[in-house]
Amino acid sequence: MDKPGLTASLVAGGVAGVSVDLILFPLDTIKTRLQSPQGFNKAGGFRGIYAGVPSAAIGSFPNAAAFFLTYEYVKWFLHTDSASCFVPVKHMLAASAGEVVACLIRVPSEVVKQRAQVSASSRTFQIFSNILYEEGIQGLYRGYKSTVLREIPFSLIQFPLWEYLKALWSWRQDHVVDSWQSAVCGAFAGGFAAAVTTPLDVAKTRIMLAKAGSSTASGNVLSALHGVWQSQGLAGRKAMAASYLHPLLTSIHAALR
Repeated sequence: MDKPGLTASLVAGGVAGVSVDLILFPLDTIKTRLQSPQGFNKAGGFRGIYAGVPSAAIGSFPNAAAFFLTYEYVKWFLHTDSASCFVPVKHMLAASAGEVVACLIRVPSEVVKQRAQVSASSRTFQIFSNILYEEGIQGLYRGYKSTVLREIPFSLIQFPLWEYLKALWSWRQDHVVDSWQSAVCGAFAGGFAAAVTTPLDVAKTRIMLAKAGSSTASGNVLSALHGVWQSQGLAGRKAMAASYLHPLLTSIHAALR
């Protein structure tokens, strides 16, 4: 197997990431506000749905590029025969490595973006400055563990399933899948992965939005989920359901790779 075109993966992944994040940004804002502790209306409702977009625009390209660059390189490094039973394991390891690396860029951008989304009256740079002033660099990485804990299971399910569906479809039609077929496979894989990891996405959002010094801000995922149940009970399922908007971003990322 030839070494992958790392430059092509970096540019293609980055451009896909920026395009998707900007186009679907309103859905991401709605999801964040539905998951926020103060509730959808108090978090801004449908007003200012592009709040926080500068943070997404700045972080999207390097985030997506870092993921796909790492994903392709690790797949190449762990090359196995296409008929090998270890192929799904290779895809799982590649996706996990990609998420760990990408989260180093994604988390600071996500923290600033989500706080801007639930406080549309505040400017992105002002929120960034406040985080650095009140919490330092560590504040920008609040939620790193919960993000990785959410993204790795998501990728462990999504990417092997996506690759398997593409391979199966290619085999059935006797030629490589087209872009729209890859998109269908990615959407199905992303939706299924989201169904499994939805609670973790809610916990990640609550941790990133929590007030500094609170128990939730400590980054304990179980504590965050317990807080959702304790404060909202079954009504907290609305916040859980909101996470199903997130797979659109990841699935189309995969389809456009």
